[in-house]
Amino acid sequence: MRSALFNAYYWVLSIFYGLSAALSALLPGRRPIAFALRLYSQRMLWALRTFAGVKIDLKGQENLPDGAFIIAAKHHSWGDGFVMFANVENLSFVTGDHLERFPLVGAILRKFGAIVVDSCGGPEARKALSQSAAQVAAEGRRILIYPEGHLAAPGERFRYRAGVYHMSQDFNLPVVPVATNLGCFWKQTEKAKTAGQATVEFLPAIPPGLSKAEFMAKMEAVIETRTNELIAQARGEPVKPSVLVEWNGRKNVAPMSAKAA
Repeated sequence: MRSALFNAYYWVLSIFYGLSAALSALLPGRRPIAFALRLYSQRMLWALRTFAGVKIDLKGQENLPDGAFIIAAKHHSWGDGFVMFANVENLSFVTGDHLERFPLVGAILRKFGAIVVDSCGGPEARKALSQSAAQVAAEGRRILIYPEGHLAAPGERFRYRAGVYHMSQDFNLPVVPVATNLGCFWKQTEKAKTAGQATVEFLPAIPPGLSKAEFMAKMEAVIETRTNELIAQARGEPVKPSVLVEWNGRKNVAPMSAKAA
């Protein structure tokens, strides 16, 4: 029942603020649409707590630098974005071009200043990411990116992509990793919610200047290690390493080694 109440509120609120954002996109400047998105996110977290019984414990805010920086976050569920936009000011985000297929969404993304890249990746996507991020960085905004590129179930991980490294190097920005166990309470896009206290934690920033190999290894290690610890706390279980899975364009699939076995 609690999940049903939240889901009903979710869609009503999403439609209302979607229309509000579309109208805000007609106004000059980015501020009106950014205000609408922040208010939407705050209302959604209120509903998640009130109706679904999922409380968010936000930790590590002292690790957020002043000025512009990049947030590289573990992506467990649709709820992750609400936490970021409700609590981090002056935030833009990197998203795949699949969202532009939805009515009104493309116009909203462009006005908000989202960094839209080809979901398939590759050199062209890397170039477009750098070009689109340049304006955002020049304006001193913070940039949210999910380096795995997909929603991961608790205990799973995808290959970490190097786009966040290139942005850090291109614009000399520190990267703040984010760990979470929110997927234990709101898994990916599932309708069912599990009441309890989820944790989202900002970890110490990784400074620019590392080699690509050093940066990628450190980012993945700190995010996955702390995320696995938070999952263990939520489940009351020993800490387990995350399992690398593949993506077939529609859903998670088992690793090739597991298939062979």
